[in-house]
Formats: sequence, structure tokens, C-alpha cells
Amino acid sequence: MKKDYYEILGVPRSASQEEIKKAYKKLVKKWHPDLNPNNREEAEKKFKEIQEAYEVLSDPEKRAMYDKFGYVGDMPPTGGGYSTGGRIPSLDEILKEFFGEGLGGFFGRSFFGSDVFDVFFGEKTSSRERRSEKRGEDLEVTVTINMDEAIRGTRKEISYTRYEVCDHCGGTGAEPGYGYKTCPKCGGKGYVRNESRTPFGFFVTESVCDMCGGSGKVIEKVCHVCGGSGRIRKKKKITVNIPAGVSDGTRIRITGMGNAGVDGGDYGDLYVVVRVKEDPRFRRQGSDIIYETSIDYTQAILGTTIDVPLPDGGYTKLNIPPGTAPGTVFRLRGMGLPDSRGRRGDLIVKVDVEIPRSVSRKERKLLEEIKKMKGLN
Repeated sequence: MKKDYYEILGVPRSASQEEIKKAYKKLVKKWHPDLNPNNREEAEKKFKEIQEAYEVLSDPEKRAMYDKFGYVGDMPPTGGGYSTGGRIPSLDEILKEFFGEGLGGFFGRSFFGSDVFDVFFGEKTSSRERRSEKRGEDLEVTVTINMDEAIRGTRKEISYTRYEVCDHCGGTGAEPGYGYKTCPKCGGKGYVRNESRTPFGFFVTESVCDMCGGSGKVIEKVCHVCGGSGRIRKKKKITVNIPAGVSDGTRIRITGMGNAGVDGGDYGDLYVVVRVKEDPRFRRQGSDIIYETSIDYTQAILGTTIDVPLPDGGYTKLNIPPGTAPGTVFRLRGMGLPDSRGRRGDLIVKVDVEIPRSVSRKERKLLEEIKKMKGLN
């Protein structure tokens, strides 16, 4: 059977050369016999297929022929694939192909900045990042307002707890009169060197010092108030301006009112989430407000005037013309909620008509007379 080189490398037929190379690197790490001493026989068999697939798909001419005919060479392969002579390239050759030098060029030097570990171990094993000032965390609080406050805008006092710079040490984390000393573990470098044995030999790696966090220094005497963090928790009260037209779920950002930073970093921000308490008399539809009411059937027939509540307080008069049918909608322009541009929506009044199930004797007599006068049965 013919071999599916794309399936062997685990890439789609549309894969780019970079994707093919990346897949090959990953499979080298997993199946090269030198990296599988306890399972060498199976690894050799698997890696021969991988190498065969890579040699074909990494060569544009061979790949084009394979895509067109399903094989590479003068005759269709009887064994199911393109012959590579059965030779497995050494790790030294693979390193030369991808990095320009073999194992010998890597021995005795640091690997920082090289992606050789990405090929065989999946990730870089060291970092020389130094700890530096860190911005404080952002905080979030929630405030609830009424609908009328959302329309007019309001001011609200809120209380919350945040980290502030320690007054005792000024944020240094050290007792007054004391400072920092060289980290005894890393000698002030901020990183420690480690040696490890791999299939390639000994490799030297670096990692951030866990004692000083990469700064190369430690506190001589820790502040007894903040415990060396440079920050303490305090309650804070502020007044927040909530603009007119705010909608439910709006987040207001207040710069610098979050947690204090570390090692001189800036304060984070405070986000105030506004929740608008809905008025049970109204139903909101964007910037429009819907108000539903009902009138007596006689008012619908003869016409009337009703009081309609406004979402920001007070009432307005609404004239109901004679002959108003159930479900009639009246639109009061500009009496709804303001939008983000300050333009107010409408107050929509939906009027229902109450039809009584029973009436008084006197009312029934009058209705019978009207019915007779209209010539109705």
C-alpha cells in the first residue's frame, strides 16, 4: 500500500514548508532512536517512515510529484514509499541542518536564546528575567442606582479595600534604616546555573533565583508592618460621578485607585460597575421606556385624560381620544432614557381597555337602552 506522508507527519495536504518542518522537529524529539534507548528498535522503524516522509515533503519537486502520482521516482514503489536507503540521520546531522552546527558546537556554552531545547524538549529551560517594578492590580466594585438616577446622573460614595504603599517602610519592604544585601544564593546575579545530563552530554542551564526572585538582592531586615511586601490593606472611600444616561452594566474606570504597585510600580485602576435597578412600572427597550396601563370601556368610548408616570419622576398628562381601541400605543417623544450621545428615547404608553364581566342593574339598564337605540339584537 502507498504511504500517506502527510498522515505520517501529521499535517494537512495544504501544509506550508514551515508547518512541515515544525512537525518534523516535533517527531524527531519523540521518535529519534538516540532519544529512545529503551525502545530503540520500534523507534528506528517509526523514524525511518518519518525521515522518508520529510525528505519528500520538504523538497518542492519531490512533493509535487508525490501529490500528482502518489509516489516519487521512475516507477510506482512496490514497498509503499520513496526509498531513503534505510539510513537514519544522526542528531548531529539534524542539528547542523536546523542550526548550522552540530553537537560539538553546542558543548561548553550556555544555551540561552537558542531554540535547540524547543526541538528536543519542547520548551526553553531557562530565563534571565530580572524582577522589576510591577503595576498594581485593577479592582472592581459594583454600585446600584435607580432608573431616575440613571437618567439625571448622580454621585455615589463607595467603600472598598485595596493595597496601599506601606507607610512604615515607604514601600521598600525593609525596616527603616535597613536596606538590601546581595542575595547569598545567586551572588547578586539574579539567576542560578544548573548542569544536567542529556543524551547529548552535559548542558548548562540558568533559572531565576527563587530566593531573590531575579533581583539579585534580598532585604536585610523585613518590615514588621507589611512583612516585606511593601503594601498593606486599607479601606478606601471615594465619591464616583455617574453620568446621565448610564445603562445597566456600564463600567466606569477610575485611574490609579486600584492596588498599589510592587517595587515602585504604579497603582492599578478601579472599575465601577453600574447596575440600574429597574422600576416595576416600566419596561426598558434600549433608550425607550414602555409603560402599560388600562382604562374603562366608557373612557375608551368617550375619551379621557390620564396621568402617566415619568421614569425620572413626576407625571405628565395624556389625552385619550374617543373610540380608543384596546392595545392602542401612544408615543411621547423625548421622555425616555438618554443614549450614549445624550439624546433621549421615547416613553411608549400602551393602553388596554377593561371590559367588565358584570355591571350594576342601573348600568345594565342604560346599556340595554343604548343597544335598543342602535337597533342591535
